[in-house]
Amino acid sequence: MSSPHKRTVDDCYSQLQERGHFAKAIERRKAKVQRLRQERNLPERSLIHGRDIDEVLATNHHSDAEVTPESSVDMIFGSNATCILSPDVTEGPYWVAGELVREDVTEQETGVELMLDIQLINTNTCEPLPEEYLEIWSCNATGVYGGVTAGGMGNGAAEDTTNIDKTALRGIQLSDDDGVVSFKAIIPGHYIGRTHHIHVMTHTGAELLENNTISGGAVTHVGQLYFDQDLVDEVETLEPYSSNDAAWTKNADDMIMAQGAETGDDPVVEYVFLGDDLADGVFAWINIGVDPDNVMEPHPAVTLTEEGGVQNEDGGMPGGMPSGMPFPSGFPSGFPSGMPMPPRDRQ
Repeated sequence: MSSPHKRTVDDCYSQLQERGHFAKAIERRKAKVQRLRQERNLPERSLIHGRDIDEVLATNHHSDAEVTPESSVDMIFGSNATCILSPDVTEGPYWVAGELVREDVTEQETGVELMLDIQLINTNTCEPLPEEYLEIWSCNATGVYGGVTAGGMGNGAAEDTTNIDKTALRGIQLSDDDGVVSFKAIIPGHYIGRTHHIHVMTHTGAELLENNTISGGAVTHVGQLYFDQDLVDEVETLEPYSSNDAAWTKNADDMIMAQGAETGDDPVVEYVFLGDDLADGVFAWINIGVDPDNVMEPHPAVTLTEEGGVQNEDGGMPGGMPSGMPFPSGFPSGFPSGMPMPPRDRQ
């Protein structure tokens, strides 16, 4: 059952500002970037930050503004990038239930390092949302999701039956008193039919188990986060991204990204480079609006157990392929098994 009340972070902007939550977020993000640079022995540098589906695609989240370490941190980290997790955005066929609670999800995957700072905002109270589990999952640099075996992914992953037991680039974190979660990941690559994106899902009232997974509670929202086209264009010139020869859908042609932007919020992360080169890594942030009273019934493609992954009968997409769905470019006929499908009515 879905909550009838829907509100975005923008609706809460004045309250959050008056209560000092944005000011605190600005200082926290500045401190994180400074710490990350020190850990990597990277020098202080000009902070050129990221802030346009039409308006979203027209917005450059990596600004050309002349910003230096002496500039106001409000200018650098204070932009109100927000995304409401819509109950109408599909979890897709690559969600695996039973993932681990952990901050670093990279395992052995290589790519452009991504440090994510996400603040959850309760859109009913206009306050940060503490003690909420946020789950993320994405494909690797060559378009392959660990934990599933399906067509449509990059580099022939459909034939790799061992992939169902892999857990890279999947994880869960509990938000702190300020509603903040952090992840260490990589910028994902692309696969046929989709632009670069990271899936996010919130769990309200879940319990942490002894095996470091969660159980119970309710899935309250599902969404996807995106990156500037200019950023992923540059990412795709680097190895191992450039070795992926799968057809590439850009932001402007991604129908699920378009739907995510229809809420009025901006699902594209803000970001700064940690060093002078993209290869030094990226620090990205976004505020996510969540209605914790909303309840969803997502369907995992696979359930991770102590013995490895177990394929679910409905493959994460019960009901089959919606009628009238156009096939993505790159397929001569038919819709590939495991291909992400468009959002379906979940009333």
